[in-house]
Amino acid sequence: MYHQQHQQEMVHPEQFKQMCEQYMNYHVLGELNDGTQFEGIIVSINQTNVTILVAEDVDEQQITMNRQFGYAPGRRYRRYRRRTYPFNLFRGLFLYPFFYPSYPNYGYPYYY
Repeated sequence: MYHQQHQQEMVHPEQFKQMCEQYMNYHVLGELNDGTQFEGIIVSINQTNVTILVAEDVDEQQITMNRQFGYAPGRRYRRYRRRTYPFNLFRGLFLYPFFYPSYPNYGYPYYY
């Protein structure tokens, strides 16, 4: 019974295509039918497939083997790879939330 309560319904391919057209060129979170989740940017859509630039994390050691700026932890590098998925493989698609500070974010007035 627990599995039946938490199981989500599959999205119809036509509805999913309309959703992809709405979120074209946006950063989205995708969930496949097997439960895997990924984030990426929707690049193109055709009749049966959607092409997404999927983000992958890359270690700093993979990019360069020398350290020029001390021993502090490095930046997080991202690489995007083009992946094509059929519509019927998706369970859901969500906009990726970006949080930003309120403006102005200064401790003093801007005119000083």
